[in-house]
Amino acid sequence: MTILTITTLADLDKAARAFYHLMGTHRVFAFYGPMGIGKTTFIKALCKIFSVKDAISSPTFSIVNEYFSGQQEQLFHFDFYRINSQEEAFDFGYEDYFYSGAYCFIEWPEKIENLLPPDCVRVEIIETAEKRELRVSL
Repeated sequence: MTILTITTLADLDKAARAFYHLMGTHRVFAFYGPMGIGKTTFIKALCKIFSVKDAISSPTFSIVNEYFSGQQEQLFHFDFYRINSQEEAFDFGYEDYFYSGAYCFIEWPEKIENLLPPDCVRVEIIETAEKRELRVSL
């Protein structure tokens, strides 16, 4: 497990860069943490590292947003908070995204836990006294 620490907003970009270098060949990343912990904020910082020019926002209502990196790589950003059953993930064809080879950043993965690919990277965001930790399990 690798732990990245964010104590100030200035640390956010540094943590995103460090995370980017950890990613290796992994493509699917599941972000765990309570509401308001900073999952979307971190994914925005990560998309900045990928040189995404699109407006990045939480896909709370659309479930998935598609972005393109500066090198025209596809990135998918999911938010499963509002789904009520795994069948909803089947309905929109989650496997076409997760197994596409594109980068997938997933918020609220606990809603679809058993649908995640075996090589999915778990990223837990924990709030401690004066910092946030990203615990990355590769």
